[in-house]
Amino acid sequence: MSLKKGQVVDLKIESTAFKGKGIAKHDGIAVFVPGTAPGDIVEARIIKRKKSYREAKVLEIKTPSPIRVEPVCGHADTCGGCTWQHIPYEKQLEFKEQHVRDHMERIAELDPDIVKTIIGCDEDLYYRNKMEYSFGTRRWLTDEEIQADKYVDDSGLAAGLHAPGRYDKILNLKECHLQNPISYNLLDFVRSYCKENSIPAFDTHEKTGFMRHLVIRTSFHTDDTMVNLVTYKDDPGIMNAMSEALLNEFPGITTIINNVNDQPNPTAVGRYEKVLHGPGYIVDKIGQHSFKIDANAFFQTNTQQAEKLYSVAKKFADLQAGTNLFDLYCGVGTLTLFMADSVDTAVGIELVEVAVENAKQNARENSVDNVDFVLGDMKDTFNKLFLERHGKPDCIITDPPRSGMHPDVVQQLSDLAVDTLVYVSCNPSTMARDLKELKNVYNIERVQPVDMFPQTYHIEAVARLTKK
Repeated sequence: MSLKKGQVVDLKIESTAFKGKGIAKHDGIAVFVPGTAPGDIVEARIIKRKKSYREAKVLEIKTPSPIRVEPVCGHADTCGGCTWQHIPYEKQLEFKEQHVRDHMERIAELDPDIVKTIIGCDEDLYYRNKMEYSFGTRRWLTDEEIQADKYVDDSGLAAGLHAPGRYDKILNLKECHLQNPISYNLLDFVRSYCKENSIPAFDTHEKTGFMRHLVIRTSFHTDDTMVNLVTYKDDPGIMNAMSEALLNEFPGITTIINNVNDQPNPTAVGRYEKVLHGPGYIVDKIGQHSFKIDANAFFQTNTQQAEKLYSVAKKFADLQAGTNLFDLYCGVGTLTLFMADSVDTAVGIELVEVAVENAKQNARENSVDNVDFVLGDMKDTFNKLFLERHGKPDCIITDPPRSGMHPDVVQQLSDLAVDTLVYVSCNPSTMARDLKELKNVYNIERVQPVDMFPQTYHIEAVARLTKK
């Protein structure tokens, strides 16, 4: 029987797919069902019909899986922030490791046994050092409200996270367990303050209003806390009063920033920013180096686990005295600096200008003088002239975005054939795609999954490649 859109069927969830969806089979057709766990028997409605698979939405969990647990957060079934709170953490790790194995075997056409046992987090809640909350004029309704016989008003100021797939609807959070508990308390305070003082949220349709985002950054190795208030307008009167109220309620706040984004884009990065309190940055550490973290600077979101990830990369690089190291897609230089004490010279390459400036500043402030940072697009910058200027590397570390490396960069790495190549990835599927090409020149020795984001399907992995 062909499954049609809108059809209601009973399904038994057999396994999990990348991106966290459960997989069921119905008459030989794969059906992907979010919010499920292997072993669940569910009633579901088909919502998408594709040639080789279907997507469905759970209507009822008829028989819960033996592994299913009660989520810590009351928003878990609605919020897109934590897709796996109903699955025990040890099972999350098991599924993530299997996903990496599947990618290596199916996409890269490698022996899945090169994948080592996943490295998990010591803390599976409250691990993030940054949370970005949004304000809006329309809140996301609960299933109970949607199914109610009476009209439910969804208007008014809401603050929390975007409802999955909706830029214009805000899930009005009543709790959140991803960052230090002060994070939600700050959100609740600012939301209440705005309501009490008639400060409107930004309306994405009308392009009116004031409050756009609240970004909280906390440090793992210090007690620093940053409050970044992103607004549509520059209003010192409102901001100074709000800043004073925040400090009265939370005297431990280290710095308060006002980013003014008066453009139509939805980003939390302002066209300009003002420091309302404190130095305008917080300080944290990775390894032996300290980093000043500005409101809009990139920094690994899970500080404690980043140290584990970088330690794996350093072990895989097997750095020796006299080594010339290249760090591709280096960001603000955290990984470059982490490696610097074990090499003769290190060169980081990065596309984003502000990141390169931050990397140079981080090197200066940590008194690291054997590194250099170069601004440029990898596929254009990493060329013969670059090699003539900086020398041929003995080891290359590449840490590309989720989309993986540009085909030109993959080809350049193949042509260069360095002794050791370490690939750090936040998306094992695109890593596997690139490894399939690189294995013509390199031996893919081992792949180490590292979990950076518990309660989600996201997984990082590090691969060690050596020249054939």
